[in-house]
Amino acid sequence: MNPANQGSTESVESDVGGRVRIFDTTLRDGEQAPGFSMDRRAKLRMAHALEALGVDIIEAGFPQASPDDFAAVAEIARTLTTPTIAALARCQPADIDSAGKALQGARHSRIHLFLSTSPLHREHKLGKSKQEVIDIAATAILRAKALAHEVEFSAEDALRTEPDYLAEIFSVAVEAGACVLNAPDTVGYVTPQEITEMFAYLRKHVRGADRVVFSAHCHDDLGMATANSLAAISAGARQVECTINGIGERAGNAALEEIVMALHTRRPLFKVDTGIVTERLFPTSRLLAEVTNQAVPRNKAIVGDNAFAHESGIHQHGMLKHRGTYEIMRPQDVGAKTSLVLGKHSGRHALRQRLVELEYQVDEATLDAVFDSFKTLTDKQRSVTNDDLCSLMAMHQNNTATAAVALSP
Repeated sequence: MNPANQGSTESVESDVGGRVRIFDTTLRDGEQAPGFSMDRRAKLRMAHALEALGVDIIEAGFPQASPDDFAAVAEIARTLTTPTIAALARCQPADIDSAGKALQGARHSRIHLFLSTSPLHREHKLGKSKQEVIDIAATAILRAKALAHEVEFSAEDALRTEPDYLAEIFSVAVEAGACVLNAPDTVGYVTPQEITEMFAYLRKHVRGADRVVFSAHCHDDLGMATANSLAAISAGARQVECTINGIGERAGNAALEEIVMALHTRRPLFKVDTGIVTERLFPTSRLLAEVTNQAVPRNKAIVGDNAFAHESGIHQHGMLKHRGTYEIMRPQDVGAKTSLVLGKHSGRHALRQRLVELEYQVDEATLDAVFDSFKTLTDKQRSVTNDDLCSLMAMHQNNTATAAVALSP
């Protein structure tokens, strides 16, 4: 049985109009990053979490890399039911066959082929001519098409490839049977304007462009991975490759949670949707931190501890009046909560609110006294907990009672 006969380009394109497919490579590109390696059990836990998150395509690994990676891809392919399961392969027969074998149990499979196309890579990495690279790609796609439902072709270092040559090799890839064309910014080099121009050029010049999905895969070496991914979407990319918490080679990949919430929050601008269950973003982020033993930076967009935390008195006052003053999305939409952190920058409004939440009766005199003690405490520690506030209130009540006794006749 030829799996490719069960899948088709039309099935990939069918709902692509206002929908961006999320291709998660946490388990492959993300896991390759130093410090983020996962064993088979951890990969399976993450795969189930990604399925619950609503990811469209999960790149489960690189089967030819190691026996354990092969086994992990095979187990994920057998176990998951909803997403397409992808396996990475170089344009080499052994890689392709290994990927096809690992994906045999998948309900919907994709072999993700990659081959360098930039002048720098052709000369120093491959030692191949332009035509030789094209021939290798076409042969590999034909082989992969017989082993999986779909074939995706990635031109490694695409954004540093001559545009006319990139359009030509992509055209050949379409003719050979690829249904997804990925133009990665492999080294995180380009700007949003440049990636917009490249995707517009490809959609115009690739033969058969209307029969395939264009994909973006951006790295964060210059801090523009998310911006570049969004620019590619604006230019017609309908698949975006990303990772939870932005993990990946060197400075990482575009962060899934950032892309998804940018599209969600600015929907009138981008006019596209994803199938992501956004309320699961925070717990999925924390699961990755757990299985890799790598903490999420506090200032990480969307899922960091500070993403919905406020300490400044001015901000806290605004938040107490109207959440929209300083939050552009609801924390519950990503599975998080707003936190008014009490510290040295906090003001009286936030302190009063917290004391009321702790069910204390707070008049102005009490607030004045406790606020002075609170400020003294913030000079000694970064934040003040509810237990600290209870202690401050107990001290105030004891002092008040002592003063009352002293004044009694």
